[in-house]
Amino acid sequence: MMVSFAKVAEYQQRAAIHFHAVVRLDGPSDPGAAPPSWATPELLADAVRAAAASVTVRVPESAACGAEALSWGAQLDVRPIRSFGDGAGVSDDAVAAYVAKYVTKGATDTAAGLDHQVSGPEDIRTARVSGHVRALMGTCWRLGGLPELEDLRLRTWAHTLGYRGHILTKSRRYSTTYAALRAERADHQRTGSETAKEAHTVAEAAWRYVGSGHTPGAALIAAGIAEDLARNREIASEEIAHSLHGQQGCDT
Repeated sequence: MMVSFAKVAEYQQRAAIHFHAVVRLDGPSDPGAAPPSWATPELLADAVRAAAASVTVRVPESAACGAEALSWGAQLDVRPIRSFGDGAGVSDDAVAAYVAKYVTKGATDTAAGLDHQVSGPEDIRTARVSGHVRALMGTCWRLGGLPELEDLRLRTWAHTLGYRGHILTKSRRYSTTYAALRAERADHQRTGSETAKEAHTVAEAAWRYVGSGHTPGAALIAAGIAEDLARNREIASEEIAHSLHGQQGCDT
């Protein structure tokens, strides 16, 4: 039996990293093989909760941070995923849309800073980001100047608020690889012209009404976009109010 996973990192407004992970039990031979009968979704959920509650990483001792141990927080939400509309829990279609939402978000949408490096405080001051993000970038730059934190390379990664990990990571068995996708694309481009020559148009005279509205996955993406737009409007209002307050202070 093998454990496969896919994980997406979301940089939140409070400068904390929020991980969205999909964990799956595979059979011993390949991902398509069924796991043993005793490997139930409930058992996997209990294992995830136990791992999150017990695992810790100790930070190297320094004069700036002391000797700290990092662990998972109390905010943990574990839900079973159902496939093909069977059973209770979140559908696989909704989960795919949920994960895709955070993969396709831009850096500014997730308040994760900029998509290019900064060379100093002046770049941070003139960056087209909110005051909150600018403060976090400035903090990374100042902390990056401490000899005790030199190994963290905070100034190099100040544009991403100090986070230098990949937004998406997965185990090799979880799904296809980029190498396989590139090979498939190359094969498609090579044979596409030949297929186009052989293709013919089929006229369909019978039509039927299937339905309207969002699928569960599309509804989840739409809700996420609405949430982001509302948050962006709130940040813009705060910036305008702050600017007006500063102008009134100067006038007085």
